[in-house]
Amino acid sequence: MITEDAKSLRWILKAKFIELKTKETKSDQMMGVLPPHCFKEPLPSNDLIKLPSPDSSKLSNDSLYNAINMRESIRAYSTDPFTMDELSFLLWATQGIRKPSAKPHIYFRNVPSAGCRHAFETYIAVHKVDGLATGFYHYLPLEHSLELLNLDEHSEAKIIDAALGQGFAGHCAATFLWTCMPYRMEWRYDIEAIKLILLDAGHLCQNLMLAALAINAGTCAIGAYDQEIADKTIAVDGENEFVIYMASAGKFQKA
Repeated sequence: MITEDAKSLRWILKAKFIELKTKETKSDQMMGVLPPHCFKEPLPSNDLIKLPSPDSSKLSNDSLYNAINMRESIRAYSTDPFTMDELSFLLWATQGIRKPSAKPHIYFRNVPSAGCRHAFETYIAVHKVDGLATGFYHYLPLEHSLELLNLDEHSEAKIIDAALGQGFAGHCAATFLWTCMPYRMEWRYDIEAIKLILLDAGHLCQNLMLAALAINAGTCAIGAYDQEIADKTIAVDGENEFVIYMASAGKFQKA
């Protein structure tokens, strides 16, 4: 059985952690303190070795170079929908399964995870996808299929509400909502699961950001959201499964 110490730390994974800290204390920025430097200075006694400038022409495959070079948070999207092929690719890139392992219940996916525990589930709020009705879906990586949760013509408004009024969160082709099921990681790592889950969440969203560029689309990670509204929107219990991260995704606006 998982220890009570591990369970007692789950609240750190929830958005309410940010809300509570904001209400209880004021950050140095809010108090007018100047920001710290963004870089650590080298020691004067150490030699510096200048690296060559990044040059895609020297790489065997420059597509990844271009994707990393172009990556930025996009908060304005065109009205163009995703195709089913494009949505399929984004889901595969973020949580798709490559192959099973020799051990039962262990699968290798397209993102790394501590101990191959993969504590996340992927939900999609579909706003504009050709071939899919507006509403909420759950991604099934083993079948590479979508489970329809419910049709909802107000999906955009509900996502914006969950994202604390951030309009871009719903004004896109689709919104990704990743939930965390902590016990998957706690089963192996107990109290250390908290750190590992948070690290894994970063791997997950970064794959979405890079994959989106391959289909001429942009994304924006969303860490500011109302925990209770977000959980209710996709009908998860908020205790053993809850939203931990969100991201908007849509086609670039035409120049």
